[in-house]
Amino acid sequence: MTLLAWLLLATASIVLLALLMVAAGVFTWVERRVLGFLQERLGPNRVGPFGFLQWVADTVKLITKEDAAPAGADRAAYILAPAFAAIPMLTGFGVVAFGEGWAVADLDMGVVFVMGMLALTVYALVLGAWASRNRYAMLGGLRAAAQMLAYESFLGLSLMGVVLMAGSFRMSDIVAAQDGLWFILLQPLGAALFFTAGIAAAHRLPFDLQESENDIVAGFMTEYSGMSFALFFLGEYIAVMLVAALGTTLFLGGWYGPLLPGPIWFGLKVGLICLAFIWIRAALPRPRYDQLIGFAWKVALPLALLNLLVTGWIVVGRAG
Repeated sequence: MTLLAWLLLATASIVLLALLMVAAGVFTWVERRVLGFLQERLGPNRVGPFGFLQWVADTVKLITKEDAAPAGADRAAYILAPAFAAIPMLTGFGVVAFGEGWAVADLDMGVVFVMGMLALTVYALVLGAWASRNRYAMLGGLRAAAQMLAYESFLGLSLMGVVLMAGSFRMSDIVAAQDGLWFILLQPLGAALFFTAGIAAAHRLPFDLQESENDIVAGFMTEYSGMSFALFFLGEYIAVMLVAALGTTLFLGGWYGPLLPGPIWFGLKVGLICLAFIWIRAALPRPRYDQLIGFAWKVALPLALLNLLVTGWIVVGRAG
């Protein structure tokens, strides 16, 4: 690559990171406003019009708040864990195609790369829990590891039907294969399983047993404060947007849509999926932990294998 190409790539990456940071902050405001409406309360309404600047005030508060490791903690691991929660999620957006030619890196194995970034979050949770030297945090870390193992088992399988039909792991190729017919119409079971596993991968209600305040205080984040706490939350909100972006690419036709430019359609679809995440948080309670794990192994995994088997038969039959 030439020097100019490297400069353009670096500039695109910096702009994307800045936009994602702002989008995550705005997302926190949207979530709190929507939750307030759904739960018949006000939500943020003091700082700025309709409380829009509340996320800015919270950011300033977290930046200026003391961030001290507890006594007995493994300080190096304690500091690194929050960064490991946010960096893979931000990196995953590097291969997302927001429009035709609108990707920082259009990798041949883009889907696999994003899945790998999503899977790395559990290491941050377990590392932070272990480094805190707190029994509640450790319980949260163990829950996170078991949950990720269970739901990763069918998260990848749920989207393999799409990969088989598109014949590629490249994001842009998968979107191009949906020109005229979205894969959600051809893979409804795969889409349902993917978004269910995506909620668990993003550690969102009702699948947030690893930080359940009802029984383990705040789980793996119990001993965190200040910007370390904020980085864990940043990783969670970016993970929600990454799952939404991946779902849009795989099942909702990516940037395809009438009249409006492709990147706008992509953003609207991602926004609708994020709103669905908020609605699910407001509507559904947490299940028991054994129910959560049992559903993954006993229900979702067999359904994902069945969906992949049927899709394989159809693809092979058409090729023959």
